[in-house]
Amino acid sequence: MTERASPQWYSAGWRNVREAGPRRLVVTAVLLLAALLLARYSWDLPGTDDAERALYDYRAYTLAEQVEQDERILMVTYTDQTLIALEKRSPLDRGMLADALANLDTMGAKAIGVDILFDQPQSEDAQLIETLRGMETPTLLAYTTFEANSLDMNYEQQQFLDRFIEQLEGTNVAPASVRMPSDQGVTRVWPDIDPGLPPLLGRAMLRAAGDPAVEQFDGYEGAIRFRLPGVYESEVAGEPDAHDIPIYTALTIDLFANPDIAAGLAPIVAGRYVIIGGDIVDYDRALTPFSSREDDWTREGSRSPRPPGMELHADTIAQMLDGARLSKPSSLALWALALLTVLAATVTALLELRGWRFVPVFLAQLAVFIGLPFFLHSRGVDTYGFPAVGPALGWIVAFTAVTSTARAATAVQRQFAEGALGKYLPQSIADEIIEHPELLRLHGEKREIFVLFSDLEGFTKMSHAIPPEMVAKLLNRYLEMLSDVILEHGGILDKFIGDAVVAFWGAPISRPDDGQRAARAGYAVYQAGERFREEVAAMDPDLPPIGVTRVGLHVGEAVVGNFGGENRIQYTALGDSMNTAARLESGNKTFRSTIMASAEFARRSGLDWWRPMGSVVLSGRASALDLAEPAPDFPEQDRQALADAVAMLGTDRERGVEAIAAIAARYPHDTALQALLERSRNLNEDGAYVMGSK
Repeated sequence: MTERASPQWYSAGWRNVREAGPRRLVVTAVLLLAALLLARYSWDLPGTDDAERALYDYRAYTLAEQVEQDERILMVTYTDQTLIALEKRSPLDRGMLADALANLDTMGAKAIGVDILFDQPQSEDAQLIETLRGMETPTLLAYTTFEANSLDMNYEQQQFLDRFIEQLEGTNVAPASVRMPSDQGVTRVWPDIDPGLPPLLGRAMLRAAGDPAVEQFDGYEGAIRFRLPGVYESEVAGEPDAHDIPIYTALTIDLFANPDIAAGLAPIVAGRYVIIGGDIVDYDRALTPFSSREDDWTREGSRSPRPPGMELHADTIAQMLDGARLSKPSSLALWALALLTVLAATVTALLELRGWRFVPVFLAQLAVFIGLPFFLHSRGVDTYGFPAVGPALGWIVAFTAVTSTARAATAVQRQFAEGALGKYLPQSIADEIIEHPELLRLHGEKREIFVLFSDLEGFTKMSHAIPPEMVAKLLNRYLEMLSDVILEHGGILDKFIGDAVVAFWGAPISRPDDGQRAARAGYAVYQAGERFREEVAAMDPDLPPIGVTRVGLHVGEAVVGNFGGENRIQYTALGDSMNTAARLESGNKTFRSTIMASAEFARRSGLDWWRPMGSVVLSGRASALDLAEPAPDFPEQDRQALADAVAMLGTDRERGVEAIAAIAARYPHDTALQALLERSRNLNEDGAYVMGSK
C-alpha cells in the first residue's frame, strides 16, 4: 500500500516531526501537555497567577464604565475630622450614631445599612438600642463571626455582637454580613454564600426594601463590577482641564446628628439606600483592581485608590440595581480554550511559515489570547479566572516544542528574526542584523541620530466621545499608516505613546542620507495624517473632527541600544535629542505650524525646502535653538528674503521685524509667518523668543 500524501501546506513540518525519533516525540508530548495545563491553570500556578491578576486588574480599570454621580446611594461617614471633633477614635461614637439614625429614620430612605460592628460595649449602647428598636426604616447591622473573620475578631467579641443583635429581634433591624473576600489582599469578587452568615449587606438592604433587583443576584459569587467617576472639563478659569466627581455622595455623620442641619438634608436621603460607616485613614480600607492605578487616582484627585469598606458595599448595591450580573465562562469553555491554544500552536509550527508570513499569524493568535478576555470583559462577561497570560505562554511552549522537533534550531531563530524584526525595522536593516546579530547585543552606545516625534491633535479628547471599539479601530489605523511611512523611509520605530510616534535614523546602522530620509519622512508623516483625517471623515461624518498631525525634528547625540534584560529587551534611544524633538512637536501650537525642525537638522538634511523661523528658548532649556520649517512651495526669492530678515534680527532688530512684516503681509493666510512676526516683536536680549513668555 502506498502512504497517502500529506497536504502540501504542512507536509514538510509533519514529516520532520514524524522523523524526530521516539525520545524527542516523548519530550514534545510532555511539553504539549505542560502547555495545555499552563493555558488552563495559569491563575493557579506560581509566576503566572500574579500576571493574570495584574492583567485582570488592568482590564477592569481600562474597561470600567465612567459614570456620573449615582443618586441612588448615599454614604454617611465617620471621618478623621469627625473623630477629632469627638475626641474619641475607637470604638466609633454610638451616641452620635443613635442621633443620626433617629433623624435619618424620618427622611424616607429605602433602607439603611450600618457597616459598623458592635462587638464591644460602649456607654451609649442603651441609647443606640432604644433608637434601633424604634426604627421604621429597614435597617441592617454589620455582622460577622469569629470563624469568618478570625484576624479581626475574637470569640468574646462575637458573643457580645450576638447579644447585641438578639436585643433587636422583632424590630425592623436585622443583621447582615459585611465579609468581603480578599484574593491576595485585593477584593475583586463577591463573597461566597456562607450558610453560617446572614445575607451580604447590599443583598439584605435591597431585600428589606422589597427591591426585585436583588432576585437576579441570588447565589451570585462572581466579580464586583467596579466603575470610574466621570471626567468633566473644568469651567473654572485656572482649574485643571479635567477633574472627577465621586461616584457616591458622601456626607459626614455629624450633619445628620444635628437635627437643625439634618432637616435640610431630607431631600438628599429620600428614596436612597443609605450606608453608614467609617471613611478613616488606615482603617477598614480595601484594595481593589483599581488600587494598582494609584498614580492615576492621585493625579485625578477625588476618590481614593483604597476606598473604605463601605464603598464596596455601595458598589454591590449599584451592581444589583443595574442588573449587571456578570456571566462566567464554564470550566468546559476554559478547557476548550486551552486545547485550542495547543492546537493553534501546533498547526502554526507545522506550517513552517517564513519571514513576513509568520508574523501576522503569530500576532493574530497572540492578540486573540490576550485580547479575548478584554473583549469578553467589555461584553459583560466575568473574566476573573479567565486565562489570558496562560494561553499566550502555553502557545509559546507548544509552538517551541513542535518547532524544535520539526526544524533545526538555527532555522527557527532565523525565521523568527526575519518576521519580528521586519515588523519594526526597515527590511534592509533587518536583513543586516540577521546576518550580524551582534549589532543588537545588550548594550548602549552614544550615536548621533535624527529624531522624529509626531502627535495627533485632539485625539485624546475625541476618544472620550466615541465607543472604545471605535477608538481602537481609529488608533490602530492611524499608527499603521504612520508606521508604514517611517519604515518606507528607512527609520527605526522607537515607540508609540498613545497616538504619538517616535522614530529615529542613524542607528543601529547609519547611512549618508539618514538626514534626508528623516526630513522626507517628517513631511510624509504629516501628509499621512491628513489622509487619515479624510478617511475618518468619509467613514462616519458624525465622528468628532480629528486635528492635524504635528511633527518635531531634531538631530543630536543619544545613547542608543538594547535596554531591559537578556529575556526581554527594547531597542530604543535615550537623550536630550529625543526631548528636544518632542518639545518642537508640542511647540507647533505656539508656532502655528505643523512641522518644525531645528536649523541644524534642516542643514544636515541636504534639502533646500527649508525657511528659517527664528530662534526660541524651548521649555526646560537654557540655550536658544534656531528653527526651520519645511516649505517646498514657498518661492525661492521670498525664502532668501526671509533668511536675510531673520539674520538681521541679531544686528538690527527693528529693520529685521520690518522686513519680516513685509514678507508676512504678502502671505496673510500663512499662520506660521504671522506667528514668526509676533515672536520677533517679543525677543529677549539674545534675540530669541522664550517659550511661555508674552
